[in-house]
Amino acid sequence: MARELPMFTPPGTGVHHGPVAPETIAMGGSVTPMRRHPDWIRAKMPSGENYHDLKGLLRGLGLNTVCEEAGCPNIGECWDQRTATIMILGDTCTRACGFCAVKTGRPTWFDDDEPRRVAEALRGLGLEHVVVTSVARDDLPDGGASIFAETIRQVRATSPGLGIEVLIPDFNGETAPLRSVMEARPDILNHNLETVRRLQKPVRKRARWDRTLGVLRDARRMADEIGYTVHTKSSLMVGLGEERHELREAFAALREVECDILTIGQYLRPSLQHLPLERYYHPDEFAEMKSEALAMGFKHVESGPLVRSSYHARDQVPGAELKRLRRQATIDSEGRVVPLAG
Repeated sequence: MARELPMFTPPGTGVHHGPVAPETIAMGGSVTPMRRHPDWIRAKMPSGENYHDLKGLLRGLGLNTVCEEAGCPNIGECWDQRTATIMILGDTCTRACGFCAVKTGRPTWFDDDEPRRVAEALRGLGLEHVVVTSVARDDLPDGGASIFAETIRQVRATSPGLGIEVLIPDFNGETAPLRSVMEARPDILNHNLETVRRLQKPVRKRARWDRTLGVLRDARRMADEIGYTVHTKSSLMVGLGEERHELREAFAALREVECDILTIGQYLRPSLQHLPLERYYHPDEFAEMKSEALAMGFKHVESGPLVRSSYHARDQVPGAELKRLRRQATIDSEGRVVPLAG
């Protein structure tokens, strides 16, 4: 059987950039061709002043980003637009999900001063939107929720105009850690369903379908009790063997807990030790899924082969449409705003 070809990763970047020439691997004494990615799986090569500026700043401040740790193919585009996903609580996850490139093991790292350092770092980066995520830290009593909450508060104090999204673990379904995060008032509360109900166990190991839906439902309820408006968000991967009717079930389940924002992207196997890729979805299928999801009531849907959970995240926060129009506008000779085409 043909095996999938991992996307080429330039040394020291942790970033996938696109298909490479066909190669082979030895299997059972024979040489077997590895699979090429289709032509539409192409990511932007990291470049540009913003990208290199942001990379240098993050390196100098010693901050982890899931963009690099998980080998996200969109790092070039997102960093050039000055949107980054900061990964707090170290770089070692206590879970070993079958799709994820982040390293797993027993974490030894903890820094309760991290929220201040993140806030101080972000103040000088000139970002419009930040996503704060973490590895799963089941070794901590609250799963790291207090660090999430304090990071939100510190960032709010130093960068009051910055959109803040948190992509959180499930905190083992406990409500107290989630409430501490919600009381810090993130703009977007993101927790990923990842795959259809049938595939939860092989894909997500210790996570649970009902638990994830419960996190999204409870986040909405807690925000109402606290008295502020939050946007909830989740993400799905395709290509792991799911059926389209199962994806529709997942869309419906997310809408039942009033999830606002959905991202849908192609699973790309990080290595031969990860779950096999069953099939590639064509861009037309992603367009169809976007239409289906929007018809169910999602406020915003990002759907495409290279879409990941934080893709175009800055355009999903409250007031984002106005900011987007400003970015796309010029000023004429009389000081009037002139929108650009597209």
